[in-house]
Amino acid sequence: MGRVGDLKVGEVLRYAAGKDQAPAMLDGYANFHHVTYSPGQKRVLLEAGINGVAQVSGADGPRRPAVLIRSSPWKAGSEQTPWHDVFDMDNGHVRYFGDHKAGLTSAPGATKGNAWLLQAFEGHQAHTPAERAVAAPLLLFRSVSVDGKPKGHVEFCGLGLIERAERLVQWSGSGHTTFVNYVYDIALLDLSAEADQVSWKWIDARRDSGATAADALGLAPTAWREWVKRGNSALPRLRRRVARARVTKMRDQRPAEGSPEAVALQAVYERFDDRKHDFEALASAVAARVLRGEGNSYVEGWLTRRSGDGGADFVGRLDVGSGLAGTSLVVLGQAKCIKPTSTVSAEEIARVVARLRRGWIGVYVTTGSYSEPAQLEMVEDQYPIVLINGMHLARELLAIARDDHAGDLGACVEHILSSQSAVITNRRPEEILLQ
Repeated sequence: MGRVGDLKVGEVLRYAAGKDQAPAMLDGYANFHHVTYSPGQKRVLLEAGINGVAQVSGADGPRRPAVLIRSSPWKAGSEQTPWHDVFDMDNGHVRYFGDHKAGLTSAPGATKGNAWLLQAFEGHQAHTPAERAVAAPLLLFRSVSVDGKPKGHVEFCGLGLIERAERLVQWSGSGHTTFVNYVYDIALLDLSAEADQVSWKWIDARRDSGATAADALGLAPTAWREWVKRGNSALPRLRRRVARARVTKMRDQRPAEGSPEAVALQAVYERFDDRKHDFEALASAVAARVLRGEGNSYVEGWLTRRSGDGGADFVGRLDVGSGLAGTSLVVLGQAKCIKPTSTVSAEEIARVVARLRRGWIGVYVTTGSYSEPAQLEMVEDQYPIVLINGMHLARELLAIARDDHAGDLGACVEHILSSQSAVITNRRPEEILLQ
């Protein structure tokens, strides 16, 4: 649960009808009106789907401190709310419908909620940091049911900004008529630097007419500050993605300077820098050890020839189960000997994945590390590939040397090369299933 004055993504808050800010907790939940309390200011409400916090006249001009959005899934498809909002929090995307409804005579953009969001959209498309600093942040919530009751509780879903606003024609539920409304594509920003929280002190500062937008910006989340500085071109790397939790930082893929792993990795790189094809034998042996590490049955196949390998450096087979209760998977391996400080890109991994057929998996072994975009793409697209970085490679080689060669890494490497030298062929990968 977030601290008082913090909104934490995924936290459910009590939104009581009395709107009293005094108790910090209500019925075991953080009190929404306590968390969003600003001394001397009007209460922030979620009575409507779109709720603009009152505009202030700051020292640098007028600004709206924030716009709060509430989606009510239990109303979706009803005559009053015939649309269905989409909250894809894992991938940082929300598709939210505006507040124009059938029967209204006003223009679609003239309703209060649409007017607030279109104003925010203008700020979110601004071209200068000064203009973006004034833009209103979106705080998104959705109603959740507690004990079977659909009202009285909301879940905080994150901090967003509008990427696109589009007019569209909607059906008006059971009326069988149509009306024009706006729909907004909203990017949720990554809040990992703030432990998935937004501090209400930032909104407080934006509500203070004596402060400039630049003054308040110092309290904003890191991703929002970066967006203000760089604009929408930075959104791809600032967007919230739960998959990032499975991404390993570059520094964590490299052994500490002077460590046994660092010494071993440098020795391997220098040994194979001008003998890249020989490195494939080493990569095949390390891949076999890794894949057998959890008790799996793995069969080493062969190394491919320098020409005509079709993008694969070695082939193996992973056996799962036995008899009728088992199956075998072709393992296609790629080896890349590069400087330990170098990285493998998403494009390089994608080339290996493009070679995989149904029932095949890939293994990529390198003396370097994998870029964060490469890992993110692998996780999000669910690539069936195992990534072995330089530190992992060094650890496995040191373990083999310790177990079989009295700790002599050089002897270990030479033994691997001599045992693999005779199994270089142009055979098709699927032939491994017949062995």
